[in-house]
Formats: sequence, structure tokens, C-alpha cells
Amino acid sequence: MEKIIMRGRSAIGGVAEGIAMVSRETIQGWSGVDDKTGIVIEKGHPFEGMSIKGAVLVLSGGKGSNGWSCHFHAARVGGIGPAALIFPKMDSRTGVAAVVTGVPTVTDLEQDPFEIIRTGDLVRVNGDNGTVEITRN
Repeated sequence: MEKIIMRGRSAIGGVAEGIAMVSRETIQGWSGVDDKTGIVIEKGHPFEGMSIKGAVLVLSGGKGSNGWSCHFHAARVGGIGPAALIFPKMDSRTGVAAVVTGVPTVTDLEQDPFEIIRTGDLVRVNGDNGTVEITRN
């Protein structure tokens, strides 16, 4: 079993663990995820058919307007939100998504998360100290 530690900047505190969903292509806001199931419904997206519920989402950023962030609030309220968020860089959309989701969030990592973290890895996000621990078999 291989363990990798990445260091970044804490955006939202707390500690959470889940299976990584990694994509440089972000998810469309209002019509990208089913609000009742958490399943990605965006046609052609690498996550199409997968659920974000309890996952550690590693995304490049937001897509569209700041309304993109509101979808994450709806996911949280509906109990289908992710366990944690990792963004290479924080912008207004990703910052608002992190706040309204209220899950541990790390950004500005020393290494490119898309080069290190793979979909299916077990990832522990420590939003208190800005570390990301990746475990893969």
C-alpha cells in the first residue's frame, strides 16, 4: 500500500476521507449533477453516471457563473454532497462552493493534484493544516 502526502493551503477546516474523483474538466453547475441522487448527469463528462456523494472531488475550478457554487449548497442540504474538495487554485466560484458546502477544502498544493491523485484513490483531506494524504493499493 502506497501513501503520499501533499501540502497546500487550508481553505475550509475539518478532516474528511473518501474516494477521489479526479477531473481537469469541471462539472457543469445547474444541470451537471442530479439534485436528488448526486449522480453526475452532464453528457460526456468523465464522471457521468457516478455519484459525488461522500467523494473527494478534485476539480480544476468552476464552470460558468457563481451560480455554479449554489449547486454545491443544494447537494449539501440534500445530503448528497462531497466529503471534501481539492482545487489547484481558488477563485470566486470555488471559494463560494467550499464555503456553502462546508466540507474540508485544500487549495494551492505544492504539486499538481492531477499528476498525483487518481480517481479511486482513498484520500484524506485535512483542512485544518492543509495536507492531503493519498492511499493507493
